[in-house]
Amino acid sequence: MGDFLSSVLPPGLIDVLSALIPPVVVGSVFCAFVIQLLRKEMAPRRMDGSLVSDDETGESGAGDKRSAEVQEAGAANETPIARDGERSESDGR
Repeated sequence: MGDFLSSVLPPGLIDVLSALIPPVVVGSVFCAFVIQLLRKEMAPRRMDGSLVSDDETGESGAGDKRSAEVQEAGAANETPIARDGERSESDGR
């Protein structure tokens, strides 16, 4: 195989290619790792921090429990703070 390449390619080009192959391999592995990490970090998430795709992977029981806790907390936060006889701020607008 080496004889074939040396007969087809100029002599200096084989040295250049053999010097460039290791950095290209390392760079492509690094880029693949960074892309995979970015895709994981930029995945859509819910307000509680869990991934949206958890329901599709079969963890719907745990996801439902988490979402129920978030809904209960959200319902508690929606109650208006108003004293007897006063309107809440959003009623007048």
